[in-house]
Amino acid sequence: MAENDQTPTPDPSGTDSVEADGGGVVVRRRRSRPGKGSGAPEAPSKKRRVSFWIGVGLIAAGLAILAWVAWQFWGTNWQSERKQGEVRDALSDGWADGQDVVRTDFGNASAILRIPKFGKSYAIPVLEGSTPEVLAAGVGHMEDTAEAGAAGNYVLAGHRVTHGEPFAEFPSLEAGDKVFVETRAATYTYVLDSGGEDLIIPFTQTWVLDEKPDNPREGGVEPPAEIDGQPNDHIITLLTCSEIFHTDNRSVVFGHLVETARTNQD
Repeated sequence: MAENDQTPTPDPSGTDSVEADGGGVVVRRRRSRPGKGSGAPEAPSKKRRVSFWIGVGLIAAGLAILAWVAWQFWGTNWQSERKQGEVRDALSDGWADGQDVVRTDFGNASAILRIPKFGKSYAIPVLEGSTPEVLAAGVGHMEDTAEAGAAGNYVLAGHRVTHGEPFAEFPSLEAGDKVFVETRAATYTYVLDSGGEDLIIPFTQTWVLDEKPDNPREGGVEPPAEIDGQPNDHIITLLTCSEIFHTDNRSVVFGHLVETARTNQD
């Protein structure tokens, strides 16, 4: 082959185009791009796969949160309403058998709470204690506080939202509203001395559970010392969360006993 032979060698990796330029030869090379049928398809990039699974995880987490919220606001209420009905039935049967306190699957039940301000059909069972099981089946009679109708401070606690939300309308309570506590022995009528928005305290303040609550804040809301010139020594206290969503504050109302209607017993 002659030394000045400029014939190009074909490029196996691309496409050569040959053009004559005067006495020489100019070779233009173009890289070939794989076509649809020229090889294996491109795999998704690792970054794209990671983004996809992150998106799937976020969607799953969002659905789980929505399901939890739905259960808290609707599922627990449905479940608690069923439990409350079971406790009311157990109380009716137990009282007929002469039992003052009736054992149930959710705790020991002792009374029915009725608050006309919350509606004619409002009748919530009262169970002893304040465990989650108790508060999911009614309102709880706080430990170491007076019995219904007795001298001292009869303290009841309940949920404002979820788990039957027996105190959902708590802020609407006003001084002068009546509260009825029905037991096997009697029905006790209390009249409220404060409203549902008059006193909000941190949950760490336990003076509201005392036999004679004394507000450490001068001039703050507390039960009156006297009723019609007589010592006020038959008190009822109702308490619940101060807000719809989780909070460490409690709303509190106080009332006093005005009437005791004994039940005819054999």
